[in-house]
Amino acid sequence: MKCPEVVIDDEVKERFEVFLAVTCVFELEGEGSAEEFLLEAEERVRREFSLEKLKDYPRVRALRDFYWRLGIDPTKQRPSSEALVRRVLRGRKVPRINCIVDVGNAVSMVTLVPIGIYDLDKLCPPLRLRFAKEGEVFKPIGGSLEKLSRGQIVLADARRVVHVFPHRDCDETKVTGETRNVFVVACGVPGLGERVVVETAREVGSKLIELCGGRSTPVKIIK
Repeated sequence: MKCPEVVIDDEVKERFEVFLAVTCVFELEGEGSAEEFLLEAEERVRREFSLEKLKDYPRVRALRDFYWRLGIDPTKQRPSSEALVRRVLRGRKVPRINCIVDVGNAVSMVTLVPIGIYDLDKLCPPLRLRFAKEGEVFKPIGGSLEKLSRGQIVLADARRVVHVFPHRDCDETKVTGETRNVFVVACGVPGLGERVVVETAREVGSKLIELCGGRSTPVKIIK
């Protein structure tokens, strides 16, 4: 098994200058726990961020500016990483899902970089970051089927849309307790440096190996 090929359509690159950092982790074991790691991340968020100043942090600002360019009001539909941080700062715990998802959430809320993690065995490579087709459908995790519009950026495999960039993932390719191989995507937008996005993907891979076993591929930058 190998990491799937990923490309970004020229039109998306030219208009939005987005990029991805990707890695795969194979042969994960299902019994690991990320509880301690997640608790440490929550404590770090409480120590380093504040609700009053959160919108002014450069990485939050970069994501919000990108949302406005997409026509999304980031005060109504938060970037996923910002939403996690806000939850913690309001005194609520981040939901515990499973070791793999918990690691992704912990890393995302500390780095403020949006992360998607997918069950590699459910993907149908190759993958392409492109504009959605008018009327194309998408079923988000925990949601119902919805139609996408032409202006939305999506990550799609040969069968379906697996991610609405950079904040929502597909129910069909989500990570479960049975997942053993994963595809990790860290989302880059203008204002988020390549280095921090690459390090975010690398941190997810290394922490998964530490807690759940397995082996990972080198992080690859897609732009």
